[in-house]
Amino acid sequence: MNRSVAPLVASLLQQRDELRLAVHRHESGATLVDAGIATAGGIEAGRRIAEICMGGLGQVRVDAHTGVWPVSISVGAADPVIACLASQYAGWSLASGSGKSRFQALGSGPARALAAKERLFEELGYLDEADSTCLVLEVDREPPLDVVQKVIHDCRVAPEQLTIVLTPTHSLAGMVQIIARVLEAGLHKAHALGFALDAVVDGAGTAPLAPPAPDFLTAMGRSNDAILFGGTVQMYVRCEDAAAEELAHKLPSSASRDYGKPFAAIFKDYGYDFYKVDPMLFAPALAIVTNLASGRTFRGGRIDEELLAHSFGA
Repeated sequence: MNRSVAPLVASLLQQRDELRLAVHRHESGATLVDAGIATAGGIEAGRRIAEICMGGLGQVRVDAHTGVWPVSISVGAADPVIACLASQYAGWSLASGSGKSRFQALGSGPARALAAKERLFEELGYLDEADSTCLVLEVDREPPLDVVQKVIHDCRVAPEQLTIVLTPTHSLAGMVQIIARVLEAGLHKAHALGFALDAVVDGAGTAPLAPPAPDFLTAMGRSNDAILFGGTVQMYVRCEDAAAEELAHKLPSSASRDYGKPFAAIFKDYGYDFYKVDPMLFAPALAIVTNLASGRTFRGGRIDEELLAHSFGA
């Protein structure tokens, strides 16, 4: 997938001005792309970055629909398990320092499949080989030297062959690339529920584009709520009907004990401890599962316009 994504990264760098991005060389020798920290970025930049996050194996569209929130982000992939879980999922934990100066981020993108630091890759049975790579970080400041050097070392690439894209949560580009994880959120929860990933044949998802907010907590809450209350995923599987029906009923966010109020409020209730939140909450609002073996379709959950409006500040 790193070979597939290389042209997308090259195009992003080449069209930096049109996309309102800032690009410069990090002290490590890697290339840093600012998509919303000290520059404007935008929706189209976020769309392209989301496709990079999927390792060049997925398609991300900005769609217009009638309704309260007329702009949505739609995602599809020919190989959704690899595109979403081996690349797009923000699963590579990177940290440096301590106290107020501590840097901490979760990396997504095809660099994960080179480093393969997560146990998930053993289950997927997928590893990548390439001379260049890209990592996407949802942060509002540059990573320190030791973090970038770790990525270079673990990915086994030359410094000049690494591109790191920075997409702060409060930016338009950041909001787009996060909400474009709607299908990934569904697949990740399916995996957590014990559903066989090799039974997943195809899939697609869509969620409304949340309005950004200047403070991190509100922006982070809205990006999650776009999926939790407004996200729809359709999966095409090949299995027994009982397994497909169970997946449709258990997959939606409403199946979680923590469902019922905006994510920012839940996060606050747990003392801002992310790991106290029920992991089963992170899922689309509506799940549609079509079993190709029988032709039957099962549905679970629903879109919650009231909670969306409350979260989005309408």
